Amino acid sequence: MPTDQLPPRRGWSFPAGASLATDPADGCTGVNFSVTSHHATAVTALLFGQGNGDTLATTPDHRIALHNLGHGHWAAFVPGLQAGQRYALCADGPRDPAHGHRFEPAQTLIDPWACGLLGPTDLLARPDAQPIPHSLVVNHAAERAAGAAIAPRPSIAADRVVIYEAHVKSLTRLHPGVPEAQRGTYAGLASPAMLAHLKALGITTVCLLPVHQRLTEHHLLEKGLTNHWGYNPLNVFTPDPRFAACTQGQAPHTPEQAAAIRAEFRQMVDALHRAGLEVVLDVVFNHTAESDHHGPTLSWRGLDNATWYALDEHGQPHNFSGCGNSLNLGHRTVTQWVMDSLRWWVQAYGVDGFRFDLATALGRQAEHHHAFSTGAALLTALHQNPVLATVRLIAEPWDLGPDGYRLGRFPPGWQEWNDRFRDTTRAFWLGHRCTPGDMARVLLASSDRFQHSGKRPSDSINFITAHDGYTLADLTAYTQRHNQANGEDNRDGHGHNLSANAGTEGPSTDAAILSQRRRWQRALLATLLLSQGTPQLLAGDELGHSQRGNNNAYCQDNPTTWLDWAQADHALIDWVGTLAAVRQHYPALRWSQWFTGQPILTRTGDQPCPLHDSRHNHCPPDCSWTHACTGPDVAWHSLDGTAMTPRHWDDPTLRSLVCTLAVSETAAPPTERLLLVLHADPASRTLPLPPGTWQARLDSSGLLASQGVYRTRIEVPGCTVLLLVQALQTTHPERPPAFPPPLHSETF
Repeated sequence: MPTDQLPPRRGWSFPAGASLATDPADGCTGVNFSVTSHHATAVTALLFGQGNGDTLATTPDHRIALHNLGHGHWAAFVPGLQAGQRYALCADGPRDPAHGHRFEPAQTLIDPWACGLLGPTDLLARPDAQPIPHSLVVNHAAERAAGAAIAPRPSIAADRVVIYEAHVKSLTRLHPGVPEAQRGTYAGLASPAMLAHLKALGITTVCLLPVHQRLTEHHLLEKGLTNHWGYNPLNVFTPDPRFAACTQGQAPHTPEQAAAIRAEFRQMVDALHRAGLEVVLDVVFNHTAESDHHGPTLSWRGLDNATWYALDEHGQPHNFSGCGNSLNLGHRTVTQWVMDSLRWWVQAYGVDGFRFDLATALGRQAEHHHAFSTGAALLTALHQNPVLATVRLIAEPWDLGPDGYRLGRFPPGWQEWNDRFRDTTRAFWLGHRCTPGDMARVLLASSDRFQHSGKRPSDSINFITAHDGYTLADLTAYTQRHNQANGEDNRDGHGHNLSANAGTEGPSTDAAILSQRRRWQRALLATLLLSQGTPQLLAGDELGHSQRGNNNAYCQDNPTTWLDWAQADHALIDWVGTLAAVRQHYPALRWSQWFTGQPILTRTGDQPCPLHDSRHNHCPPDCSWTHACTGPDVAWHSLDGTAMTPRHWDDPTLRSLVCTLAVSETAAPPTERLLLVLHADPASRTLPLPPGTWQARLDSSGLLASQGVYRTRIEVPGCTVLLLVQALQTTHPERPPAFPPPLHSETF
């Protein structure tokens, strides 16, 4: 492009980044470059040619000085440029680290708004790494049109959501049913074999670990390791090429290769949608790959460090993320960047929601000493934007900063990872301190944390395991972390795991130990799928996948994290599918309302029966208030059939809990009552049953007769979850069942 024929012009501040544009003055087409830097004295766009094969050009063909438009906006319109143009940025300004300014005018920079990158990124964390990848001009209108062509988002009621957390590569890298060339890729995730597995499990929503382009940290490069999980963002607008079958996992070097990666990602989303599955992305906006002040200058730091990062009074970055820096998310520029990224993934790639890593950072406000506020600019903007207001928003409701634990404190419309469910359920089943009251609270979606400000039970994302920590198999086989392969002398990862090993650390051939571990695993999965709230399953737990005790496998891109499909526990897979089907079948296991312990009112304006004895849970025989006399929506009992007392609720030695559930999704009375038994004690016990006929629906131990019918009592095996069902009469009043007297004289 000869600049003497087509000289750059004063551009426009919106949209940010590089975009195709038309000058309204004369209809001339080209590319508008827009950069925000409040403290720069000069900003330049560098235009590059194609280079030589797979080698990026390092000397720009042209340098375009951006015009200072005021208020921190810099822009230039360059006539004649087209989509596919390669470019980079550089900025000049004060070099004053004490005040947060770290301009390096000779440093080539990635555009934070770039929607495509060309060139390798694996070694960028090294101090001498060059060249910086080229940013790529893309046709935003064409990309959004391609996104609009993706099959629509499936319509899934909030109470029916079952989430599956997975890593794109780890999920399919060893799957024998996935074509070899597609294993570990977006295409592999969209393969018929993978879709069939997800559907068989009863999954509705796939939550993918970060797929944004990421950077491997310098300390990992020195150890020959890689950032496998991806929680170190380099660019938040582009799919990670590591997972692209079309380039065999290699970084693109041409616009055509970059376009092929984007197309493969869209094809994955389209296939999942057509299978009735949502796609949620795990996104990282709490920090960037530039690390602390010793880290590489790649993009944000070189453009305007004092704007992009949360800094202390000495100009040093705050480290609320534990990764060296924290983004200044309360600043309008950073807020705009986050919002633009999220909208891009919805509009150009068809994704259905986001899980925000260390989400407390989203609400920290610099002007209030970085304290968290639900009224923070970014949290407010997310709910005001018409593109994002309807997508799934999931918070990891903590970070490492002051007062960072905010479980249950995100605004209505947000779902939140509930670590209380994780810790309580582990403790209950695996022999750590836990009271029946603790277990009952998380079984009902932690209403003590979530029942406020219009939040619903489904806002509690329940999980037992996640990418960060033990797998289910390791949770029941190890009591100590075994992270030596990470190269940090086993100091990394959680030390408090609430795990158990049944007497032997790690692998075992002892039949009794293996049997106990299987009992625990099945009971834990049953508790997860039968509790109120939204269950989230870790990919591989249904297979029995082990990471050999590594509870922080973020840097293990190898069989440690690749799911071992050849050794899959097919009985466990079937168990998960059964649990999911049962959950969907019975509304009482996924009720959209909060349980109250009061009788169900099934018509608008109904009043509780004036004759109902709430203490003993029954009405007189001649009661005609049939709509209000099916008993309370939930009732609690000990394993001997007696009602729970305060002493029972607070007794950590009691390892059993019994509840009845009776709800209706319509104006009609409930048609069935569920009896849910959680018995963590290893010894079997006899449970007296309420009057009537009860049918066994689930038995995690596998020791009871399938679909057995019981009337007076049932022998509950040790370490077992039971679900029994009783049909209720709906045409005539029925006295709600009261538990009979205990079968023995034992009292608590």
